[in-house]
Amino acid sequence: MKTSHLFLLAAVVPIIGNLRAADLQSLEKPGAAKPNVLLICVDDLKPILGCYGDKNVKSPNVDRLAARGVQFDLAFCNQAVCAPSRNALLTGLRSQTLGIYDLGTNFRKSRPDAVTLPQYFKNNGWRTEAMGKIFHVGHGNHEDDASWSVPHWSPNSSGFGGYVLPENRPPTLTREEARAANADPSKLPRGAPVECADVPDNSYGDGMIADEAVARLRAAAAKPEQPFFIAVGFLKPHLPFVAPKKYWDLYKREQFELAKLQKPPEGAPEYAPTTWGELRQYSDIPEVGPLDPDKQRLLIHGYHAAVSYMDAQLGKVLDEFDKLGLAKNTIVILWGDHGWHLGDHGMWCKHTNYEQAGHIPFLVSAPGMKNGSRTKAMFESVDLYPTLCELAGLPIPAGLDGASFTAALRDPANAKTKDSVIHVFPRNVKGRGELLGRAVRTARYRMVEWKKPGDAPETADIELYDYQTDPDETKNLAKENPEIVAQLRAILAKQPEAKPQIHPARDAGRPAAARPRQDRAAMFESRDKNHDGKLTREEFLANQPDPNEAPKRFLKFDSNGDGVLSREEFLNAGNAPAK
Repeated sequence: MKTSHLFLLAAVVPIIGNLRAADLQSLEKPGAAKPNVLLICVDDLKPILGCYGDKNVKSPNVDRLAARGVQFDLAFCNQAVCAPSRNALLTGLRSQTLGIYDLGTNFRKSRPDAVTLPQYFKNNGWRTEAMGKIFHVGHGNHEDDASWSVPHWSPNSSGFGGYVLPENRPPTLTREEARAANADPSKLPRGAPVECADVPDNSYGDGMIADEAVARLRAAAAKPEQPFFIAVGFLKPHLPFVAPKKYWDLYKREQFELAKLQKPPEGAPEYAPTTWGELRQYSDIPEVGPLDPDKQRLLIHGYHAAVSYMDAQLGKVLDEFDKLGLAKNTIVILWGDHGWHLGDHGMWCKHTNYEQAGHIPFLVSAPGMKNGSRTKAMFESVDLYPTLCELAGLPIPAGLDGASFTAALRDPANAKTKDSVIHVFPRNVKGRGELLGRAVRTARYRMVEWKKPGDAPETADIELYDYQTDPDETKNLAKENPEIVAQLRAILAKQPEAKPQIHPARDAGRPAAARPRQDRAAMFESRDKNHDGKLTREEFLANQPDPNEAPKRFLKFDSNGDGVLSREEFLNAGNAPAK
């Protein structure tokens, strides 16, 4: 059956019948004020935060938000990589429901008629605005204009990189190097993995995002009759770890201990760990093999500095939020899109089904709820959509994968939301093709079933970890615990079979949403700052939303390999001109 988030009258009656009486009263009461929503998304933020018990990190503003909200200690993403994780949060649909596990496939290629979380609020009278990283943009993916009342806003920086020191930027290619990189993109030079510069906060993207968020909150407060849904997406601590010097100075590098376990779990499938290719794309990082201790400490230091820098920008937003008196009628959410390996198991970055990649920080402060509490109620990202609907007095659309957790907000200590959460990660295994690791995480265990979507269960490889007896995942316990494996596989069996990755360009008959037409001539004029009729590599790369991919596009567009783009080369975007 085709699932749609379009709200049809036929679906309203049974849904309203399931709402609590209090929710019905808020729906029926003509003068009831609609609550505002402030959604704060943070890229690559794992729960090494003061409120989660970390003794080293300086995160006073996240901690401050936790103290006035409900902190979820067992919160997990639905896939530990940017685009699918954000798809889950914003559509309420897991990766395996959409059939999208990669960075480049837009969710509307699978569900062109999906109504996203902010879009649903917009359709019901909220003004929806976004700045920074909310949806994943880059790798061929793009913003979702239908979700926002006004165009999405991006900072005037070089995306995730945003280096302010020229020596940390990727070097300019010679013509010969450009040709070599065209033939082999792995030869493309990359910037530094870290940067420490003595500059103001708004020299980098997150400072600019915080400034914009403050301005948007002021504008929203001036129109109290108009409920708002404002989404603020901070970029750090995503690689590269760039932050003003004062945040690096909060830490002494020698204070950081390296991960005790520097090898994958014993007995795990050899393909289950990540080879951390994301980090290896940066300069001074070996293409194969482990990092030396000094490099590990540098990266751990950089991650902490980037967390503290982001935290300070959050503080600016919260200060203005409090000054404007918005707390009494605003739901505030802080969500990390996934975790991050900081050397545990010899791994870095995300891209796994293990605890360090899947465990996320999640905080909710809602008027009238039992704030200042912690809960062991389980949460997965798809649960936010139905919960916000319930808190706002909106009917919950049919077909969502998540379930509301408002009971945990009312009674954090005792309420139970669900017994398990589901997440996935794919692997392309030589000789076996595209496998999918579907994971069940309970309060005590995680079981991962690796197989091709649609294949028989007996073809699967199994991982099992017990966080009560082995919190560091030192050993795959599946063979020693067949009864536990059977119980967890029974939970997984109740889920629909996962869809394989969709490939819209080659899958005939699948619906594909048309991308907005780009005015490439206007784009060229805006980038040609000196109006000389050509773009240097620096002009082209400035303010790109996907700085890891943009250099590859430059090489593709530069058809004659002269290191600059003519107007014709830019307009043709690497394609042969029409004859």
